[in-house]
Amino acid sequence: MAGAWRCTLAVVVLVCVWSYTEAVGGAVSRPRPQRRPPKKPKVEPIDVAQPASNVDIQRMTGTWYLLITASKCSFLINHGTKVEPTVMTLTFSSESDQKLSVSTKTRHNHQCWEILQVYDLTSAPARLTLKGARPELNTEIVIGDTDHSSYAILYYQKRGKITMKLYSRSVDSLSEPILSKFEQLAEKQGLGLAYLFPFPTYSHCGDVDQDHVISKIKKCFFFTKSNKQICNFMLTYGHVGNLTIQ
Repeated sequence: MAGAWRCTLAVVVLVCVWSYTEAVGGAVSRPRPQRRPPKKPKVEPIDVAQPASNVDIQRMTGTWYLLITASKCSFLINHGTKVEPTVMTLTFSSESDQKLSVSTKTRHNHQCWEILQVYDLTSAPARLTLKGARPELNTEIVIGDTDHSSYAILYYQKRGKITMKLYSRSVDSLSEPILSKFEQLAEKQGLGLAYLFPFPTYSHCGDVDQDHVISKIKKCFFFTKSNKQICNFMLTYGHVGNLTIQ
């Protein structure tokens, strides 16, 4: 009888082992779950922009009139029909030949204002940087296309958001091919016609008195309540670029 029980127990154990082995073997024989492919490195919008290959920074200096801005900036979306004529002047900084001094003049509530900034040159002639208080607040700038003498297309990126601007050497309208080129490049950045904002080409500001010159964000904290609103207006990157603490 004991022998019979041993035999029965052996059969049960073997059956269990065989069953377990089959189960394990079945699991092993299943195709292993494939690893997820590594995430592609994030492509910044400005990386899509092809820098112009013929840029001569020396020839980029001088006066540029803003004709069109392409942006999803909330200020422009809400006030795009009320933008004011804006003019930018580039000169080499007296401190270094690796810096461009940038003067942007525009009007707010019938008052002319001037914003002073500094663009740092990089190893690539068509790329510049407007430094912020911290590296992550930098504004990366790419000269996408220009002939130096009549038009320039610039890209500005800050915190992953992109703005494009079409500048002209004169207040006269640019040729249709240049306007079409700007629209096509803007479309590649997801900036369709709904995000294109034309700027006036008349009544640009001339000389601005020192009380209405902004060169540092810190100045905003010492303004009156009314002037703080002007500061916010000036700091809207889609309109005049980004200021930096100097």
